[in-house]
Amino acid sequence: MRRGAGSLSPPDVKPPLLEAVALTKHFLVRRGALGWSTAVVRAVDSIDFAIAAGTTLGLVGESGCGKTTTSKLILGLERPTAGVIRFQGRDVHALGRAGEREYRRHVQAVFQDPYASLDPRMRVATIVAEPLVINTELDAPARRRRVAELLDVVGLPARAGGLYPHEFSGGQRQRIAIARALALSPKLIVLDEPVSALDVSIRAQVLNLLTDLQKRLGVSYLFIAHDLAAVAHMSHTIAVMYLGRIVEIGEVDAVALAPTHPYTRALFAAALPVDVDGPREDVALAGEVPSPLAPPAGCRFHPRCPLAMDRCAREEPALRKEQGRLVACHLY
Repeated sequence: MRRGAGSLSPPDVKPPLLEAVALTKHFLVRRGALGWSTAVVRAVDSIDFAIAAGTTLGLVGESGCGKTTTSKLILGLERPTAGVIRFQGRDVHALGRAGEREYRRHVQAVFQDPYASLDPRMRVATIVAEPLVINTELDAPARRRRVAELLDVVGLPARAGGLYPHEFSGGQRQRIAIARALALSPKLIVLDEPVSALDVSIRAQVLNLLTDLQKRLGVSYLFIAHDLAAVAHMSHTIAVMYLGRIVEIGEVDAVALAPTHPYTRALFAAALPVDVDGPREDVALAGEVPSPLAPPAGCRFHPRCPLAMDRCAREEPALRKEQGRLVACHLY
């Protein structure tokens, strides 16, 4: 559990730094050997969430549930089919070219694989300085000072700037990626599986670094991960996605320690217990995530849900308040 999470004010008390409203992304794909028909992949299907300044939203769910597409929408790598992304109260897609460029300065990313995200032909100092070269007018000496400062912030010596990525371990490479993401003093960093490619012994070090940076710099995170214990440790709020929809969202204490949606309960039951002293719930999760090309009618989880009712196959549940969080389930 995130240290001190219980003493923090709920994130929704603060004005949101970033807000997604009815955010939707559908992809058209061709079917058949000759591409004779098209179908719609409902990757993200009308989701709402908000991230307050200095807080972390953890986004969890199985592969194919829409987490990575959501991150691409926030980063501007994909444009939404429908819905709105607001940053500091302004519609991101109504900012114009200059406004979108400024938005991209404030929203950076750290990706899953530090082996792939760093150019092996560039020295570390050049990698970290690249955002400064593109987005600022700092001269060379000022850039060198900023790079040395960033390397120190992530726990690397100044001499690391003269080396190449292959001369570092996986954890050190991810520190380099974090330093690059911090170069422009962003307000939000999208962390897309930032520790899943690292050895277990290194993951805690990187997560603790990210926690310390948030306390020191006030940066917000969108934290996407399969590791539920890591999400519970890092996040203030957790959103659970299933087949393009958010099925449960609330403060970390509520969602991680007392999940209500059957899918959320199954996810946390399958993971290592967040609360080692509490009872362990045994919830079976049968089958696989259905294709987003043809999501089930009604509740999208009902074909796999051990508590499904007849109503679940007919009516899609809306997110409603229940026990200190929002949950989309006919049980409540």
